[in-house]
Amino acid sequence: MKQLANKVKDLNILVVEDDDEIRKRLSNTLKFYFKNVYEANCGYDGYDLFVERKPDLCILDIEMNNGNGIELVKKIRKISFSAPIIILSAYSTEEYLLELINDNINHYILKPATNEKLMKAISTALFKETNEKIHLIENLYLDLENNHLFYNDETIEIRKKEKHFLKLLYENKNIIVNYEMIQEYIWGEKFMTQNALKVFIKELRKKLPLNVIENIINEGYKLKVL
Repeated sequence: MKQLANKVKDLNILVVEDDDEIRKRLSNTLKFYFKNVYEANCGYDGYDLFVERKPDLCILDIEMNNGNGIELVKKIRKISFSAPIIILSAYSTEEYLLELINDNINHYILKPATNEKLMKAISTALFKETNEKIHLIENLYLDLENNHLFYNDETIEIRKKEKHFLKLLYENKNIIVNYEMIQEYIWGEKFMTQNALKVFIKELRKKLPLNVIENIINEGYKLKVL
């Protein structure tokens, strides 16, 4: 427990649960460990918080009155295929489990969520997939804790939005990151013009020691394989 606390103390978590009592109890527990705990009581608000806050981990209730957990997972997966997600459910139906497996869920907890279940799920979801740095390409690494890139012995400072864009490319490295995904994950509620995107990409490329961003004309971008 102490080792896990040290690992997650600088991370942020999103809890989406429509039962106020369960959500508050869960959030109060998580506040002892995580830097920030964001709360939502429905799938719609949960998705807005995911786009706005970009949490390191999501815990989602599977059945909610407004926008259920499976719908929320599918929306999240459209812009991030590998964001760590834990599902809470009072049911262990085969229908749910099969659908969630296809959506790359990291862990599934049956209610009630005891501290032991919760900590085991968090450890599995975060530290089997997530490290403080991700290897973008060759000797280029992205620091998930700070707005930094590392290339050989060089440290390159980038903006927060640039870090999120590179993370988006990495998490979706097997597909084209289209304009809709970039709008949702990077610009959020602000409208993204094509000119603004071109300027953003141009400025980011100037900072990169390697040409890692591949432009797919009229479609979007990919992480280039060198």
